[in-house]
Order: sequence, then C-alpha cells, then structure tokens
Amino acid sequence: MQNKILQILEDGQKKSDLPDIQVGDNVDIHQRILEGQKERLQVFNGVVIAMKNRGLSATITVRRIVQGEGVERVFAVHSPKIAKIEIKRTGKVRRAKLYYLRKRVGKATRLKERVNAQTSKSKKPAAPKTEAPATTA
Repeated sequence: MQNKILQILEDGQKKSDLPDIQVGDNVDIHQRILEGQKERLQVFNGVVIAMKNRGLSATITVRRIVQGEGVERVFAVHSPKIAKIEIKRTGKVRRAKLYYLRKRVGKATRLKERVNAQTSKSKKPAAPKTEAPATTA
C-alpha cells in the first residue's frame, strides 16, 4: 500500500523533458547556481560514464578533463537544480559502466560515434544503379 503512494508522489516530481541519455554520450548539463540573490547557469560538459536508474533518485556520473586532471560529478537527473541536459554527441560503447576511462589519457579516451536510427532514416537511400541495356548490332 505504501509503495503505491510513494510511486504516485515520485511520478509527480519526475521531469518529463529529459533526452534519452545513454552511457558514452557527450553531454552538457546546465546547473542552476545560487550566488547570494542571483541565480546563474553553469555548464558542465563531459562523457556519461555511469547511470543509475532508480526512479526519482536516478543519477548520471559525468567525467571530463580539466587542466590535465580528471573530474567526475554525479548529478541527480530529476533535481530542480538541473535546468537542462543537452546531448552533444553519442558514443558507441559495449559496457554499462565506463570506469576504464579513468586510467586512459588523451586520445585513448575517445569513443566512436554511434549511428542513431533517426540519423540513418533522415538520409536518403542511394538510388539503385541501373545498367544500360545491351545494344544489338
């Protein structure tokens, strides 16, 4: 009984405008920062290396390199402090957690681009080649 009540409360607080984020994606996370009476947006961009999908407490771990040092932050996806999440690039990965990127430096941290179904649908298929009919002499 209590589980259903909690589920109803959580559904009311979840964000509905979230993009389809996957591990390996390069994202920009716009976070609201309060400085005194002023509010500003700070962008944190990096690669999603881990996700935990636990309803309202869903989190993503984002990693980026700042001045040669790796920085990781864990963001609560449904938090009111998160203004917007943009996917800049999609990465093709074969793991659920990309913790191996912590040991890599420079170009070794690059991921291949994932081709989405939407991207391939938008491209027009090549016209089939037709051969010229054989001429008879």
